[in-house]
Amino acid sequence: MTQKRKSFGQTVKEWIHGLFRVYCREFSLVLHDGGLILFFTFLPLIYPVIYSLIYNRELVKDVPVIVVDEDRTPLSRELAHNLDACDQMWIKGYAANLGEAQRAMWDGDCYGILQIPEGFARKIGRKETAPAVLYADMTLLLRYKVMVIATTNVMQEMGAKLMARDVNQVAPLAATITDGDLLPIENIPMGNIRSGFDSFIMPGVLMLILQQCIILAVGMAGGAKHENPHLILYDADNVTRSTFGTMLGQSLCYFTILFLPTIYLIHYVPLMFDFPMAGSFWQEMCMLLPYILACYGMGFCFQAVVTERESVFLSWVVTSLFFLFTSGLIWPRYDMPWLWRTIGAICPSTWGLEAFIKMNGNGSTLAQVHHEYLNLWICAACWWAVAWGAQKWIVRPEIFKWMSVRKSLSQYAAMPEEGVVDAEEHGLKEQD
Repeated sequence: MTQKRKSFGQTVKEWIHGLFRVYCREFSLVLHDGGLILFFTFLPLIYPVIYSLIYNRELVKDVPVIVVDEDRTPLSRELAHNLDACDQMWIKGYAANLGEAQRAMWDGDCYGILQIPEGFARKIGRKETAPAVLYADMTLLLRYKVMVIATTNVMQEMGAKLMARDVNQVAPLAATITDGDLLPIENIPMGNIRSGFDSFIMPGVLMLILQQCIILAVGMAGGAKHENPHLILYDADNVTRSTFGTMLGQSLCYFTILFLPTIYLIHYVPLMFDFPMAGSFWQEMCMLLPYILACYGMGFCFQAVVTERESVFLSWVVTSLFFLFTSGLIWPRYDMPWLWRTIGAICPSTWGLEAFIKMNGNGSTLAQVHHEYLNLWICAACWWAVAWGAQKWIVRPEIFKWMSVRKSLSQYAAMPEEGVVDAEEHGLKEQD
């Protein structure tokens, strides 16, 4: 009797049924795995808060500075007075020499030293360059930044006044024209109105955290497939005949679990710490769709090289620095060698980070970030193609091999005691 060929509708129905079975089973397995819950909850919920609190407050004011005034003239005292009038710096006191000021810095009494050399006013009177030296403590970059900005602004303003005074002596009527800075510098920070370091770096770090959360969680699920399911409550027997159907079912499970943490990550974390939020929430969610899919593809590829759950923690440290440097957040991509620029282009975080910063910080629309958006879809398609091959020819054969070994072990476990001895002789012991 010949077997009837299945209709197309019946095949599709069985495929959807298998996908739904994988989705439900994967959901149950994740909820019983403490390590996966850690990556799905701790990273997106707690990790960005910890990072944001490190750089909060963003703006540092009244940084204590010691002045070493070796000139002792009205002009040098005016310089110190103008610096003390700034919000960023506080002239805590004066030191007799540079050595005394250094000891004060080593004791933590100040974070900067302003040295006004002898002949400061005399050089200005001769129309010569009269530099003042600023020594700054680099233990906190925010303090160094505000000291340099305040000193630069004060020196530039004093130079403009001195130039206007000299012009007034030569041509009094010209003073009404040249009064003030001849070349004023007006700094307008776009996307970061307060010029805070936290508002600058954290929007990009949020995207990196989301990527690492997905990759490491999916990678840990792959490592769990090689371990004893009775110890970690994660069973590798969660596959269908279709490799793509298995990947899609598991991805839908991860997407369901990460849906609310993702909204919290990209919307409520910036809201809590008052980061720039100029973009449309729904357009940002549309941008995140190919980004998350590409991250799932990288995670499925990661399963081919992860044989133990603990391996993902070592990979976490290595890949975090790699993705941070190649994303262009702290090293501009246009200044990278072509090799690193090419490697960075295949990482979803590179394009997702650029698109999110433009949309969330500068209010760009999805159409205005079409270049990054298109590259995200290309990355997603490429990574899923590579992941399909890795799952079909590397991960699934390993799963089926372990399933057969476990089945043999269960059969020998049901035998009398001498049957167990025979199992050990045939090398069918399960690995730790």
